[in-house]
Amino acid sequence: MSASDPRPAAPRAAPALPGVAGNPRRPCVRPMAGWWLRNPYFVRYMAREGTAVFVAAYALILLVGLVRLAQGEAAWNGWLAALQSPLSIILHLVFLVVFVFHTVTWFEVLPKTMPPLTVGGKRVAQSAITAGAIVVAAGASLALFGIVWGLTR
Repeated sequence: MSASDPRPAAPRAAPALPGVAGNPRRPCVRPMAGWWLRNPYFVRYMAREGTAVFVAAYALILLVGLVRLAQGEAAWNGWLAALQSPLSIILHLVFLVVFVFHTVTWFEVLPKTMPPLTVGGKRVAQSAITAGAIVVAAGASLALFGIVWGLTR
């Protein structure tokens, strides 16, 4: 075709993708099974994310309690009796351990997700931010516990 030819140029065919007929190259396929097991950082990350399942399970337990409360005193007392069984107590101890891990690792992520904090021209250490957040959360939890305790007496 010359420059003086008024016909438009034919569209060029897109190159064939790897793994598609007509392309001799093989696609790069990275194995995904167990990718997180190869690095301790990702093992801890996946463990933290896995604790969300326990949080959801406990939310369901509390939701069942709310439904039982709405069903009347007998249903509520039955739910409370179920919570006092040895299996339930062991389950609650497991929940406690998992929730403490979830809370601590959640607060460890906090300084990585916020803008740098400077006090007196110096950057505050990540460990100080984490410790401060845990102390504030523990103080707020104790205050709420005290308020509820005082209201129920």
